[in-house]
Amino acid sequence: MSFADLGLSDELLKAVTEAGYTDPTPIQRQAIPSVLMMRDLIGIAQTGTGKTASFVLPMIDVLAEGRSRARMPRSLILEPTRELAAQVAENFEKYGTHHKLSMALLIGGVQMGDQVKALEKGVDVLIATPGRLMDLFERGKILLTGCNMLVIDEADRMLDMGFIPDIENICTKLPANRQTLLFSATMPPPIKKLADKFLSNPKTIEVARPASTNTNITQWLVPVANSAFEKRKALRRLIDDQGVATAIIFCNRKTTVRELNKSLKKHGYRSAEIHGDMDQPARIAELDRFKAGDVNILVASDVAARGLDIKGVSHVFNFDAPWHPDDYVHRIGRTGRAGATGTAFTLVSSADAEAVENIEKLTGQKIDRMGALPVEDESADEKRGRGRKGGKPKSDAPRTDKKTADKPREARKEEPREERRPEAREPRRDTEAREARRDDRPRRDRDRRRDSFDDGPDDGWNGPVPDFLNFTIPA
Repeated sequence: MSFADLGLSDELLKAVTEAGYTDPTPIQRQAIPSVLMMRDLIGIAQTGTGKTASFVLPMIDVLAEGRSRARMPRSLILEPTRELAAQVAENFEKYGTHHKLSMALLIGGVQMGDQVKALEKGVDVLIATPGRLMDLFERGKILLTGCNMLVIDEADRMLDMGFIPDIENICTKLPANRQTLLFSATMPPPIKKLADKFLSNPKTIEVARPASTNTNITQWLVPVANSAFEKRKALRRLIDDQGVATAIIFCNRKTTVRELNKSLKKHGYRSAEIHGDMDQPARIAELDRFKAGDVNILVASDVAARGLDIKGVSHVFNFDAPWHPDDYVHRIGRTGRAGATGTAFTLVSSADAEAVENIEKLTGQKIDRMGALPVEDESADEKRGRGRKGGKPKSDAPRTDKKTADKPREARKEEPREERRPEAREPRRDTEAREARRDDRPRRDRDRRRDSFDDGPDDGWNGPVPDFLNFTIPA
């Protein structure tokens, strides 16, 4: 089956051919005819299967007739991140080159003035993140009563970032007889509840089992010591042994992204970083450097894990095992795209046993190991209680000085304490050695002394977590 068999217009077929595509992917073959028939749709597909084009192409033909009015967009596409919204906008520009459709991009991190001017002229397609859209709506700069098509993309990521209440609010302001398309790589219960509430008799397209991984991606778990220094050393060894052409390395925390990128540069690698603390122009600039080949390694937080379509990524490395098993599917989906093959490595320590179990439970497959995974022994609690330089574990009984053990309590109180001499400082060593000692501190102490700017996963949301997010994925 070719794109011509899907009912697309000649102008759109010409744009698709110019973009270098000849055969539609499975989700495109199933979704495009249904969207052209104005049916509601639920699309469950792995990342990298072409689901963006499955709604962009038919939307262009549907919107070809009619015209826009000021501050009243005709269609709305909701995206979880700025990068993904910008990528969808690029798709509209590429495939809509032979149509006269207007488009506006509403994302945070950029000035609002130009976005308001575009809305006042009238737009056919509005691509937005929920936060900026609600901001402009509350200011009275946009009306949604003329929006007859809604696309909710990466719905499970919206759930992770706490956007579901905003999406429910947005849906109530749209016409009741609109067409709604929902796309997601996974289908947790809250997303199913959202679909049941706001979609009318939708057609469900499932090109792969929910939360399954791409079969073109070879996956490995790599056992490492529970130390940032040793993990960086193991990562560099993997990069050298694998002959990496281009790679994305994912970390759980923004501070880890910065430290790892600094370490890689110090060892001569061409790397760049992207995380949520960077403003939008800086993030775009780093992505452009990676796409252009100026750097071949991109160290990223989960802000870059969803939807970014960067061709030719040969490897994905999970420097940290993801906290949420859904994120694993999206992280490794940055490689093996559009039928290509890829390799994904996840560095795991004894502390990651539960995360690995949750990932394998969600995906329904056992990931190959490069050796036995480390297991935390029964004396782990005793080791955590030792000082930085080790030593004997503390006994349950209180310590008592031998000199004062036999003295009466009153006498011991009056005896002055011996002043401790300050320990001689160790000679200054290189940065990697100091970091290794710092990471050998008890884990609980490290968690208490977490950097004030490190508030957990960098997934774009730093507000309170709603109660409905606390659900358990059924086995």
